[in-house]
Amino acid sequence: MAKCKSCGAEIRWIKMASGKSMPVDPDPVTYWARPGAAGKVVTPNGEVYSCVFEGNLSQATGLGYISHFTTCPNADKHRKKYGGSHEG
Repeated sequence: MAKCKSCGAEIRWIKMASGKSMPVDPDPVTYWARPGAAGKVVTPNGEVYSCVFEGNLSQATGLGYISHFTTCPNADKHRKKYGGSHEG
């Protein structure tokens, strides 16, 4: 299994609809899709849904993965900084 170059945690890669790959934590989580919810999940086929992570199991939407950008303690080191000027 792959490891995060920044924190050393195990990760897996999921190919997104855009063609880019996203690092996710390796263990799948049960999720309940909720438009506008703060939680985000990445499905095995690369879709991202707003969701919650608790509820009645018989009503769960499915299994997905948490983006490693959410859990990596060093994620801020890898974010792109906006360097241009913004004029209104």
